[in-house]
Amino acid sequence: MAGSRGRRITVTIAALAATVLTAGLTTGCDAVDKALDCVQTADTIADSVTDLQQAVENASNDPTQLDESLASIDKNLDKIGDKTDNADVNKAVDDLNKAVANVRTAIKNGDKTPDVSPVTDAAGELTKVCTS
Repeated sequence: MAGSRGRRITVTIAALAATVLTAGLTTGCDAVDKALDCVQTADTIADSVTDLQQAVENASNDPTQLDESLASIDKNLDKIGDKTDNADVNKAVDDLNKAVANVRTAIKNGDKTPDVSPVTDAAGELTKVCTS
């Protein structure tokens, strides 16, 4: 798990560097700041999704971890949504919001180990649009 997180951080940093260089050459500082915010928040969301996956695995030991992980994702999605006017980023945020809402509904309906793969997929798409 640690190796996977390390590779993801390395890829995120490389993508961030490319985004900053490209944005810096073609646009002003505002665009660079927005790109940085998007990538940093997407990386934080990726960490929250990892926490969510672990919370599902440990749901029988501590069911509150699921709510905490979902709340963390929600908080970070609000940050991205407030800072961008990019249609692709907004769509990815909407898709991730829907996936999180579906997990919340599943939990509310008694599913102690909901399928979080749509959340993982949507978070991956968000990272992709933030770094492209």
